[in-house]
Amino acid sequence: MMTDDVGFGAASTFGGPVPTPNLDRLASRGLRYNRFHTTAMCSPTRASLLTGRNPHNVGTGYLADGSAGYPGYNGEIPRSAASIAKVLKLNGYSTAMIGKHHNIPGGQKSAAGPFDLWPTGLGFEHFYGFIGGDTDQWHPLLYRNTERVHDEPQHGETLDHLFVDDALSWLHTQKAAAPDKPFFLYLAPGTAHAPHQAPPEWIAKFKGKFDSGWDQLRSETLKRQIAQGVAPRGTKLTPRPDAIPAWSSLSPAEQAADARMMEVFAGMLAYQDAQIGRLLDELDRMGQTENTFIIFIEGDNGGSAEGNVSGSMNELGTLANGVVETTESKTALMDRMGGPGTYQLYPVGWSWATNSPFQWTKQVASHLGGTRNGMVVSWPARIQDQGKIRSNFTHVIDVAPTILEAIGLPVPVTVEGVQQQPIDGQSMMYSFAPNAPEKPRTQYFELAGSRAIYKDGWLANTTPGRLPWHASGGQTPLEEYKWELYDLRKDFSQSTDLAAKEPERLAEMKALWTEEAKRSQVFPLDDRLGGRSLGSRDPEQRKQFVYWGAGITVTPSDGPPFGFGSFSLTADIIVPDGGASGVLLADGSRLAGWSFFLDNGRPVMVHATSIQPGGQHRVAAAETIPAGPAQIRYDYKGRGMMRGGTVRISVNGRTVAEGDIPKSAFVLANGDLETGQDTGEPVTDYSNTTQFSGIINKISVDLN
Repeated sequence: MMTDDVGFGAASTFGGPVPTPNLDRLASRGLRYNRFHTTAMCSPTRASLLTGRNPHNVGTGYLADGSAGYPGYNGEIPRSAASIAKVLKLNGYSTAMIGKHHNIPGGQKSAAGPFDLWPTGLGFEHFYGFIGGDTDQWHPLLYRNTERVHDEPQHGETLDHLFVDDALSWLHTQKAAAPDKPFFLYLAPGTAHAPHQAPPEWIAKFKGKFDSGWDQLRSETLKRQIAQGVAPRGTKLTPRPDAIPAWSSLSPAEQAADARMMEVFAGMLAYQDAQIGRLLDELDRMGQTENTFIIFIEGDNGGSAEGNVSGSMNELGTLANGVVETTESKTALMDRMGGPGTYQLYPVGWSWATNSPFQWTKQVASHLGGTRNGMVVSWPARIQDQGKIRSNFTHVIDVAPTILEAIGLPVPVTVEGVQQQPIDGQSMMYSFAPNAPEKPRTQYFELAGSRAIYKDGWLANTTPGRLPWHASGGQTPLEEYKWELYDLRKDFSQSTDLAAKEPERLAEMKALWTEEAKRSQVFPLDDRLGGRSLGSRDPEQRKQFVYWGAGITVTPSDGPPFGFGSFSLTADIIVPDGGASGVLLADGSRLAGWSFFLDNGRPVMVHATSIQPGGQHRVAAAETIPAGPAQIRYDYKGRGMMRGGTVRISVNGRTVAEGDIPKSAFVLANGDLETGQDTGEPVTDYSNTTQFSGIINKISVDLN
């Protein structure tokens, strides 16, 4: 099991402020690891988890859907690095994956396939979850195997409840059909990646708990960590970076809004822990706990700083669409925080606080705030030293070889006729024994130009050249990044830079990083968060998109790029007697999206750019379309990127409405393109059902 964007110091199991009693229960049956590492970002960590290889060695040095074409960054896990699921499946295991899968390149997410890199292609016989970086917890975009399904949580629950329901159903069915057949389940909920959302009663549990702010929270967390033994006595609390404001510098209104955002995060993580508890309870009831080997990784990287200094109610809006959020706009939405129709991410101060006691956050592979995550291992039948802490250096690439050793399988030489590349990780089984000595270890880190090298207790790393909430590259050229040096044997929190005292050791470590980087396909370096992420789409490649009827769902990367310029949408429909209502085509959501629909027979176009007042732009006809065949045409003439444009709506060649869109979104958010309906989080509020009541013969979108 692995959660998402949860920092080392978030969960109570590792001294954090959010009670996680079920993870605590798991730890009491096994071991807590306080020196476990990830890659500082989701896709690379997940690729390494599945394969046991360094991320660049399996083409995933960056986001899978932001492939750059170089061997270390093409976003494609090669067949020469078979996943642990495939190896186990071929050796008699039932395999299932439930949750987030962010290891499919752009252009391979549609119904046209290929499906080789979907979970079913990687060895999972059953998949239920979402693809890409995130999804709405209230209105998720879900797939069962490779088919889109329109499931939504019921009775006030959110997505994590659905995931555990599916895990229990799969487990019951598997044991009913083949009670003696071993199983491998990979549960990867999207908690606590944006959007931060949770049932209101869970958010309410934390009311007022964070009013003292992020500076004090970090200090309190370190005290708990030392008391628990998660951090050794004498651990220093690393200072707050200058780019993160002091809590005391915020106005009362800012503090109130920001504290509320942290309450939502806490409610989300606590709710997720309760769902994990349901799974653990059922394993107990079924008599499976004693001999079930469970690995729980709390976060695929450190807490996310992508909410910027002030936090965001619309993460993609602020990152990509020029949405400006103010204290007033956040305050106006406080009652909606964590609920449907929001896409919330807390301010960077909370991210930094939940990574206590380390420096920095997600994306920063040079510092432990980005790469140090808590891990719990439970196997009552085999682990005798239960409830203890292990401080052995471990890494996400160690998970697959550990599983193989645990069940007595060798690392395969060939899989399905393909010669396998070497495993980069090491089994962690040796550390189950009490007082297991540290093994010699060298491990590189790199993400978006941020670099580090670990060797036998020492860590050399670059100083961040780009703030993780900035999309463009930093002001410092990559080759001029400053390097730091730490003795982690004596300095748990990476607090005391020894570069000036030990220049020779630093030079040796830098040379070692280069050697390891060459071996692992890390070059060329690129420190941009954005820019290269458009590599999966060529705006000049396709000019027309045709949809033959209703009920079609297409992922954003395979649909028309509405944010790139001018377009025309033409819909050939049949209006029934009594008129028609419903959606012809919708793409995105109310956070950023387009919808072309009929409202009681009147053609309408809505473009949403944000959930703020004035973020919905509407052009509507005054007259209804009579029964019978009709052709509706929406012409949008853009003025440039995010500058809006003019709209003309025509019916059977006659103009029925014209209007102006003052601004436009570049990146659509939180929704697929659909014809004949607008499921999930809709683009706008409709007066009737979103399902089109007439017949859609054809819709074409032509880019101009």
